[in-house]
Amino acid sequence: MAKRISVVVSQGQSNHPAKREMEESIVASLLGERGVDVVVIPHLYDLANDGTGVLALQGLSGHIVVLSWLYERAARWTLDRHGICGQIGATTIKPPEDDEDDEDLQDDADESESNQEAKMRVWDSRPVPARKIYCLDLRIHDAIGPYLAEIRRIVDENQVELVDLMSWIGGSPSPEQLERYRNPQAAAVAHAPSIANPTRVDDGSERRWYPVIDYTRCTNCMECIDFCLFGVYGVDRAETILVEQPDNCRKGCPACSRVCPENAIIFPQHKTPAIAGADVAASGLKIDLSRLFGAPDGTEDAAAVAARERDEQLLLAGRSALGGATQPPTGNGAAAVASVPAVSPATPPTASTAVPPAALTAAQPVLPPAPAAQAPPTANVSRAASRVVKDELDSLIDALDEMNL
Repeated sequence: MAKRISVVVSQGQSNHPAKREMEESIVASLLGERGVDVVVIPHLYDLANDGTGVLALQGLSGHIVVLSWLYERAARWTLDRHGICGQIGATTIKPPEDDEDDEDLQDDADESESNQEAKMRVWDSRPVPARKIYCLDLRIHDAIGPYLAEIRRIVDENQVELVDLMSWIGGSPSPEQLERYRNPQAAAVAHAPSIANPTRVDDGSERRWYPVIDYTRCTNCMECIDFCLFGVYGVDRAETILVEQPDNCRKGCPACSRVCPENAIIFPQHKTPAIAGADVAASGLKIDLSRLFGAPDGTEDAAAVAARERDEQLLLAGRSALGGATQPPTGNGAAAVASVPAVSPATPPTASTAVPPAALTAAQPVLPPAPAAQAPPTANVSRAASRVVKDELDSLIDALDEMNL
């Protein structure tokens, strides 16, 4: 019997009428497709870790096709983060290429290609199920035709090839028997119970913000866990980096993705394509990371932007900023205290050993002036708060725009 393929439609975060119409049109068109099961879930990125949406996805067997409003990489590694793993299925649905950007980055990417291939990736040592997972970005085409054609292509691609056994036939079979013999898959699928309605899952999920890791790029360098001060990252029993506490991540902060040397950390809802999961080649230090990741100041490199973004979140959380440090300080400052010369207490003078006040003043060590009291970082807090308010307003404007308000 031919294996059925599960097609998962991940709904958009907003109730934009055009998006909903496109999603429902795809679902309705697939209900009559042979060998296809349809599952409709809330937005893939917002699914709760232990919610019914994740449980429904984990219960799927065989090949999976996922249609979502995310980049292909973002969707794939969000699934992987929930334990839905598989081989990378190749798809013909690709975003239009930007020739200008390709020309700018191609030379650096070509020069670093040999170095990138020489590195050991986490994906190289991970056991992966034999099934394939295909991820299609619903933002690429406005019509449903290309997606339906691609799903049909995937179904045909994964049909089991049959060996010609006509020479084994004996006697005089009826035409119906001969057809079943020639095409047993069609017979099996035709007699499979039909599904009048798709499986719909609603786990009441809310909008979330957390990183996902592309393990085909990750080298397990641990830069992210050293940089993040909010306990988002951890390691498993094999000492492999993972997102351990995703809800500890500060909303809107993508700083760790900027310090990742392989561009392996994805924030699917970020507005910058390279951070949101666009298939941009990481070519080491030779790429202008501030331009690649959309730094607000052209003179600021990626490390400075990441440190500033992290400090803003630390201040908003009521903690001290680290400035330009890319790693948290170690030690208790004993070395700094030890560097200050100690002053021994003076022996109280007696009548026989009394000295003139002028001589006593000259004998006392000259201490450095006390440092001026630092003003509280109200300006930094205000600037950080303004940035967060601006991000919230941008999100609100986007939501209102999607609702045609």
